[in-house]
Amino acid sequence: MTDISALDPEDRKLITLARATRARNGVPEGAAVRDETGRTYVAGTVALDSLRLSALATAVAMAVASGAKSLEAAAVVTEASAVPDADRAAVRDLGGPATPVLLAGPDGTPSEVVSAG
Repeated sequence: MTDISALDPEDRKLITLARATRARNGVPEGAAVRDETGRTYVAGTVALDSLRLSALATAVAMAVASGAKSLEAAAVVTEASAVPDADRAAVRDLGGPATPVLLAGPDGTPSEVVSAG
């Protein structure tokens, strides 16, 4: 776990984008990822009858589909108390095990930063 008081402005921006997506779409989770060029991708939970994806998995998929080669950081805004292993694995697949994953509550307050690994 990383010290959350040391978050840089770009990481806080990811939380802001994830929170806004969650609120705008009225979904349980919002997520944002930043690729190696600084581009960001945001997504909410996908809950269709035939397709269910977490917000973080969707954001990673959007980055991959847009040609991202790596990730610098990821954030998820949720009521959950931890980032699921499957979500961390998706971030790890594109960004590597050291990629930070920020977890924040619905109000946008970060609660922890874990590595994807």
